[in-house]
Amino acid sequence: MLNSDPNIADEEVLETTLRPQRFSEYVGQEKIKQHLDIFIQAAKKRSESTDHVLLYGPAGLGKTTLAHIIAKEMGVNIKVTSGPAIERVGDLGSILTNLDDGDVLFIDEIHRLNKMIEEVLYPAMEDYKLDIIIGKGPAARTIQLDLPRFTLIGATTRLGSLSNPLRNRFGSTHRLEFYTPEEIERIVKRSSDILGIGLDEQGARAIASSSRQTPRVANRILKRVRDYAQIKNIPTITGDIALEALHLYDIDRLGLEPTDRHILDVLIRKFKGGPAGIQALAAVTGEEMQTIEDVYEPYLIQLGFLARTPRGRVVTPEGYRHLSIKLPEDQQDKLL
Repeated sequence: MLNSDPNIADEEVLETTLRPQRFSEYVGQEKIKQHLDIFIQAAKKRSESTDHVLLYGPAGLGKTTLAHIIAKEMGVNIKVTSGPAIERVGDLGSILTNLDDGDVLFIDEIHRLNKMIEEVLYPAMEDYKLDIIIGKGPAARTIQLDLPRFTLIGATTRLGSLSNPLRNRFGSTHRLEFYTPEEIERIVKRSSDILGIGLDEQGARAIASSSRQTPRVANRILKRVRDYAQIKNIPTITGDIALEALHLYDIDRLGLEPTDRHILDVLIRKFKGGPAGIQALAAVTGEEMQTIEDVYEPYLIQLGFLARTPRGRVVTPEGYRHLSIKLPEDQQDKLL
């Protein structure tokens, strides 16, 4: 189905344009790039497909981009889908039988595959066989189809939600880390060049520091700051212009947005700084538990503003200071 909203379509085109096509263009994750490059070159020397690859880590760090780069470096096609999109065994069978030798199948949110799909995927990954049951009851019979030697790349934000049998079938597993401010600056500068946006050093630094150490967020903020500069008829984004735009969008100097601050504020005001369970926190903030755990918590923990303890979530002294709220005397003890 074609997208009827031209603005959304433009955003999708921009995302594709900004995505690196080769390891040489991909900024950050140096160890992973080095390992994958060796992995790919060795497979090409043997004229084989690569082993299956599992990429995990917080959202927006480049798992999908790496999957596309692996396919590009191998010189093969990539088929993209997601765990929730594969509802029936027939859906998976249709995808697998339409692959060619060496092709990459990328499954995003692979932890959301249902167990029946997983069971069919095991022999497909190990033996490149697809077992199909025809008929029902006593008359049912199983036929086995040969599959092309494909490479499965799975991406997940929740490694612990993958079953052990599925996780163990991946030959290469990599965790993507948050990016350094310098790496985010390089990404912002690269994106500004591609988009034709005037951006000076201070502007790049201000955007990078507010980007949650995440390339996807950095590119999103860059485009919104560009909008602000264009409305003001300013050809080059400076540090001051970037800060003005970020203030307008309610993003602070460390990249915290209203929901991040709301979570910390609720923990402090309603739960006296914690500990608070995730269910209680979700109920009071109005956010889904999975959204808090996958989207907001990782960065708050990375900053040292939030801690997970055996009894629940606790705001750290640094979190209190960031919100300019006085720290209770007993708060440090709650972290133990």
